[in-house]
Amino acid sequence: MDLSSQRTLESPEDRDLVLAAELKGDGARSESQQSRLLVVARLLWQQRVRLAKVTLVSLAIAAVIALLIPRSYESNVQLMPPDDSSSSGMTMMSSMMGQSALGAGGSMLDLLGAKDIGALYMGVMRSRTIGDRIIDRFDLRKVYWRKTYIATRTELASRTTITADRKTKIISIAVRDHDRARAAAMAQAYVDELNRLLAEVNTSAARREREFLEQRLAVVHKELNDSAKELSQFSSKTTTLDPQEQGKAMVEAAAMLQGQVIAAQSELSGLEQIYTSDNVRVRTLRAHVAELQEQLDKIGGKNYQGSTVVDPDALYPSLRQLPVLGLRYMELYRQVKVDEIVFQLLTEQYELARVEEAKETPSVKVLDVARPPEKPVWPPRTLLTLVGGLLGFVFACGWIVAAEAWSEIDFNEPHKAFLREVWAETQPVLQKRAVQLRARLGSNRNGSGKFPADRSRE
Repeated sequence: MDLSSQRTLESPEDRDLVLAAELKGDGARSESQQSRLLVVARLLWQQRVRLAKVTLVSLAIAAVIALLIPRSYESNVQLMPPDDSSSSGMTMMSSMMGQSALGAGGSMLDLLGAKDIGALYMGVMRSRTIGDRIIDRFDLRKVYWRKTYIATRTELASRTTITADRKTKIISIAVRDHDRARAAAMAQAYVDELNRLLAEVNTSAARREREFLEQRLAVVHKELNDSAKELSQFSSKTTTLDPQEQGKAMVEAAAMLQGQVIAAQSELSGLEQIYTSDNVRVRTLRAHVAELQEQLDKIGGKNYQGSTVVDPDALYPSLRQLPVLGLRYMELYRQVKVDEIVFQLLTEQYELARVEEAKETPSVKVLDVARPPEKPVWPPRTLLTLVGGLLGFVFACGWIVAAEAWSEIDFNEPHKAFLREVWAETQPVLQKRAVQLRARLGSNRNGSGKFPADRSRE
C-alpha cells in the first residue's frame, strides 16, 4: 500500500467504513454461534425421550450406590480450657518429656509448637501412646482391616479431628465411625486416656511422696502381720494372755489357797487331838489339806528350774515362771504396738499425699460429654442421587452431540477411516471374550440354576 492510499484509509470516512465492516463481521459470527446453539437444542429436543431414560437410569444407579455406601456417624466431645492448677503439672510433664525428646535445650511445648496447655493437650491426644491404647481398647486393627499399627493409626487419625477455638480455647474432639455407639465410646476414650496418661507422667513431689509412703506401708503392714502372728503363737503355746493381770489373779488365787490350807491344817490339828489317825474325818481332812497344798505348789511353781517351757498338763504357767514368760510377751506386744502406731501414722500421711497428688495432677474438664449421634454425617444420599442424575444427563447430551458430529464427518475422512479400522479389528475379540465368559458362567451353574456352593449350603 502506497502513501496516498494510506492517507486515503486514514481519512474519517474510511475509518467509519472499516469499523462498520468489523461490526458486520462480529454480528455474523454471533448469528453463527446462535444458529449452532439452536441446532444443538433442536437435536437434544428430538432425543428427549432417550435423554429422559438415561437420566432416570442414572438417578436409579446413583441412588443404589448412595444406599450401598455405609453410613458414617460423628460424635463430639468438648473440653474446657485447662486452669492454672493443671498448668503446673502439665509444665512439669512438658519439661520431663521435653528433656527426654529434645535434650536439655528443648521443651515439650516447643516440640508441639504450643504456647498454652490446651495445645499440649492436643499434642498428647495425637501421640502414638494414646493412639495405640485406643486401637487395643476397641480392636481397631480388626475393625479397619489393617495388619499393622502404623496403618491403623493413620486410619484412626483420618477419622479423628482435634481442634481448639482460638478465642474460647475450648478443645473439640470429633470421631467418625460406621457404628454410632463406637463413635461415642472412642470420643470419650480420648478423654479417659488423656487423664490416664497425665496421671502416669506426673512427677510432682506429692506423687514421689505417695509412692514412698506406699512402699513403706507395704513393708510395715507385713511386719505388723508377722509380729501379731508371733505374739498370738507365743500366747497360745504359753497360755500367757496379759502377764500383769494374769499375775495379779494368780497371786490372789495363791493367797486364797494359802488361807484355805492354814484353816484346814488348824482344823486337822484339832481333830487329831480328839480322834485317832484312822478316823474317817481325820483322813478326809488330811487328804483335803494335801490337795490344797498341791494346787498351791502348782500356782507357785515349787520345783521351777528356770525353764520357759510350760507343762503340757498345766492350764497356766506358775508364778515363778510367769515373769520370764511375761518379759518375752511384753517384747512381742511392744513390737505389735509399735508397728500399729507406725502403720497408723503412715496411713494418715499416705492419704494426705494422695490428696496433694490429686491437687497437683492435671485433670481434664469435660464440657460436653460424648453421646451417640442421632443422624449420620455421610453420605448425603439425596445430593449424590441428584449429582448422579445430572452427570448422566450431561453424559447423554455429550454423547448425542458427539454422535451427530461423527455422523456428519465424511465417510472417507482419514481419521474416521482409521478409527473404523481399529473397531473392526477389536470387535471380534470382544465378542469372543463375551462368548467365553457366558460359557464359563453357564458351566458353573447346575440344572436348577444354582451354583454348587449354594447347593452345598442346603
